[in-house]
Amino acid sequence: MSEKTTLGNFFEDFRVGQSIAHATPRTITEGDVALYTALTASRFPITSADTFAHTLGFLRAPVSDMLAFNMVFGKTVPDISLNAVANLGYAAGRFGQPVYPGDTLTADSTVIGVKENSDRKTGIVYVRSRGINQRGQLALEYCRWVMVRKRDPASAAPEPVVPELPDAVATTDLLLPVGLRAEQYDCALAGSVDLWDDYQVGERIDHVDGMTIEESEHMMATRLYQNTARVHFNQHAEKTGRFGRRIIYGGHVISLARAISFNGLGNAFSIAAINGGRHVSPAFAGDTVYAWSEVLDKLSLPGRNDLGALRLRTIAAKDHRCTDFPYRLADGHYDPSVLLDFDYTVLMPKRLEGTPSP
Repeated sequence: MSEKTTLGNFFEDFRVGQSIAHATPRTITEGDVALYTALTASRFPITSADTFAHTLGFLRAPVSDMLAFNMVFGKTVPDISLNAVANLGYAAGRFGQPVYPGDTLTADSTVIGVKENSDRKTGIVYVRSRGINQRGQLALEYCRWVMVRKRDPASAAPEPVVPELPDAVATTDLLLPVGLRAEQYDCALAGSVDLWDDYQVGERIDHVDGMTIEESEHMMATRLYQNTARVHFNQHAEKTGRFGRRIIYGGHVISLARAISFNGLGNAFSIAAINGGRHVSPAFAGDTVYAWSEVLDKLSLPGRNDLGALRLRTIAAKDHRCTDFPYRLADGHYDPSVLLDFDYTVLMPKRLEGTPSP
């Protein structure tokens, strides 16, 4: 085989402290935003209308947080997870500078841990990845760990290093956009009267709506993010694989769950942090995604009386309405319908003094 092509990195190719600059900077366009909206039906007003975004102090409607995340994630795939068996989890994710159409994102990763599995055929690789805009500002960062195949099962394994990652991003570590304000927040235009004050820790919200994933849509989404993992787009290769068909990119499932969550969390206008997450089981074309969320914590932001944060757990389930909140069974295993267990922090306006409750 010509040395001009690459088969991607295998477990043996990673070492702790290794820095990887990912190829192909991406200028995000209004066309990308329109296509993302078409693929997810996301209807949060801050990413839908410049006029609404202006009232919160943004220059214009920013790009959806999950669109920015997926664009950066896609850059990392050829170097990190082209030979992955599974993406196992996320932690320590933060969103920084808002991303606007016209901004260019580049991505880099640092290897922060490696650990060979007992079968000696695979290992776990831990990385911290960043998306940086054209001004050198941090747009987002996150940690993830992925199970990667070894090129040669007989090759020597590096000393295991497993990083300590926080259970959640601390409130003091959240990166709020400069100039963000919520005094003029318009609940009528937002489509929800429920603000930060109206949610309670432990409350569960059935988001009601379901969305069926079409084959063409998930293929288009994977291409939009330039995600080259063959498990998502190469049916010729995957017909002899573990499932016999392509699986849906997990980031697309997160995006669908976030879009569905609008019904019940319509004023959660921005994702500030990804605390943790797990793709519990694969999704396939034809599956219908439902979602529900639990309020894990209510967080006050230092010096802010206009804005608070909610720590949420959103569960996405396939072909299972969420009226009974499917999660874990009595034996501790996940309900068979569960696709995603996602722990994240959102920003939400507070009820200002004199504003009536719903």
